[in-house]
Amino acid sequence: VSQVPVAEGKSVQQTVELLARRLEALGADKQGTFGVDCETYHTAAALGTQGQTGKLMYVMHNSEYPLSCFALFENGPCLVADANFDTLMVKLKGFFQNAKANKIESRGTRYQYCDFLVKLGTVTMGPSARGISVEVEYCPCVIPNDCWNLLMEFMQSFMGSHVPGIPSVFGSRHDSAYSPGDTMVQYMELFNKIRKQQQVPVAGIR
Repeated sequence: VSQVPVAEGKSVQQTVELLARRLEALGADKQGTFGVDCETYHTAAALGTQGQTGKLMYVMHNSEYPLSCFALFENGPCLVADANFDTLMVKLKGFFQNAKANKIESRGTRYQYCDFLVKLGTVTMGPSARGISVEVEYCPCVIPNDCWNLLMEFMQSFMGSHVPGIPSVFGSRHDSAYSPGDTMVQYMELFNKIRKQQQVPVAGIR
């Protein structure tokens, strides 16, 4: 999962269309749509001991896994629960409070090209588009290290020089099998990066 910068002189939507045209020119077929969303919860102030910042928890959903809900802590474990986890969070509001203004999601089109699955999404916060996400999966292989060079080569064919480095989630475990939680960790990191980019004040805007 990686972020693609917006092309110079173009909008987010125009850049997404440009990438989609490149994929279709390669021969990729549209395979419906996808969506990943993320809500931020912070530990309730009453619980936080003085001088310590509250921990953030991210509750995420992915349309590829409609019966699951993912709960992630920054630098911490990824819990995979069933879809009823959302109702549990409502009951836990004494412990975790929803930072409502922080909901962020990526929605877009799925493409199939031979053994590759590509999801091209527009990342939005509230009503505005904030960035572009690209998720690429090589379906026959579950060991990322075994197919990383192949993934890189394929991504270069439509992303050019914007191909990402190996995701940090694989840092210490090159030979272990890939899981849906690994995808969600990458989306969480991408969303947090996009959130931080939005917080940088731009001079000259009134």
